[in-house]
Amino acid sequence: MDSGAFTEISTHGHYRHSVAEYADQIRRWKTNGTLLAAVAQDYMCEPFIVEKTGLSIPEHQRLTVQRYDALLTEDTGVYILPVLQGFAPDDYVTHLQLYGDRLAHGQWVGVGSVCKRNGDPRAVAAVLMAIKATRPDLRLHGFGLKTTALADPYITSMLETADSMAWSFHARINGSNANDWREAKRWTENISTRPLQHMLAFDA
Repeated sequence: MDSGAFTEISTHGHYRHSVAEYADQIRRWKTNGTLLAAVAQDYMCEPFIVEKTGLSIPEHQRLTVQRYDALLTEDTGVYILPVLQGFAPDDYVTHLQLYGDRLAHGQWVGVGSVCKRNGDPRAVAAVLMAIKATRPDLRLHGFGLKTTALADPYITSMLETADSMAWSFHARINGSNANDWREAKRWTENISTRPLQHMLAFDA
């Protein structure tokens, strides 16, 4: 379950709903099918988002951990997915340190502020590499990744899971139903079977 972070922060500069209100929604939706996880209410760190809030990246990171901690105390009965935030690769390492022992060995963790960098797979890979170099045990989830990033085997080798709305956009511009799960299935199969695209090596 998505927390609506991008819409809330990019539009309003803050969350309009408290952690308790979000927890109530998690409890509601967990009764509708199988809810694997609910994403904590994180604060993205892209430059235009930081400008919107008027805060700094470290402040966004602190607020992200603060909201994660608060959501855990709500005891929703659903796995709460923590989110690593930053912009430069080193920012994510700093955020790992801020989480400290909250992140258990092998924990499933989201990686935020990468969706706007889909056009540059090397930038996405650099973030994932920095995290993996520090915590190779973590199982990473990539938010909002599109075809360009997901077609790169180096990126996907570092991810446990990923989500994308690229299939919906593709369906819409091709005159199909942008809400049809079969469109998502076709897009996923196309990604899985397309020829592998390898990135150029990083500069030393």
